[in-house]
Amino acid sequence: MTHSSSSSFDAPSPQPSWPRALWQRCRTLWLLKLAGNTVATLGFFPLYFWVMHHAGPAWVLPLTAVDRLIAFWPAMLPVYLTLWAYIALPVLLARDRRELNTIAIGCAVMTAIALAVFWWMPTAIPNFAIEAAPGSSLHFLKTFDAAGNAFPSLHVSFSVFACMVLARQLREASAPGWLRLLNLAWAVAIVYSTMAVRQHVLIDVLGGLGLGLAMGFALRERPSAALAPVAARAA
Repeated sequence: MTHSSSSSFDAPSPQPSWPRALWQRCRTLWLLKLAGNTVATLGFFPLYFWVMHHAGPAWVLPLTAVDRLIAFWPAMLPVYLTLWAYIALPVLLARDRRELNTIAIGCAVMTAIALAVFWWMPTAIPNFAIEAAPGSSLHFLKTFDAAGNAFPSLHVSFSVFACMVLARQLREASAPGWLRLLNLAWAVAIVYSTMAVRQHVLIDVLGGLGLGLAMGFALRERPSAALAPVAARAA
């Protein structure tokens, strides 16, 4: 009578803990991620502001009841500015070059679509009466980033797209529920801050939401087919 094959061949390898899994993702291609994210960010602003200053007369977007309901809250400015750290996280957590390329394509396509809309259908938010002390961060923002290029809100598009990619990455790493909830809360806070600091109104927020969701669903990764279990053979 013979024994079946050793169970060591059938036992699945232990999965790394979620901090280790996330750290492994961060280490992968880290230099390429750093260089790519830096070049993409620095290359975005000249295009964005060139379109803003050379497009035709902008159509001022109307206010809705929601816009009138949301109070001006300058304390949300730091949250608004965290977008640039937030959208870097999916890049940092990309597990391989393929995922990194997918994220880059998503951001590039969203930017191209938004810039085309900004050029062919320029829009602006109303001129809100906001008092910002000279030299303050809010004053700098209002001076540097004028009211143009409103619809769709790329701030919202990037936030929504990043949230969807991060949700999948955290799920694959078996991250705890509180971390996944934090991801969602961060994205929601950024979206809200765009209206609270009077950089966007509801119409262009909805446009950005639609663009971000469309790109997130279009580029979502399909789960690969599970491997068939290997049956133990008796000799």
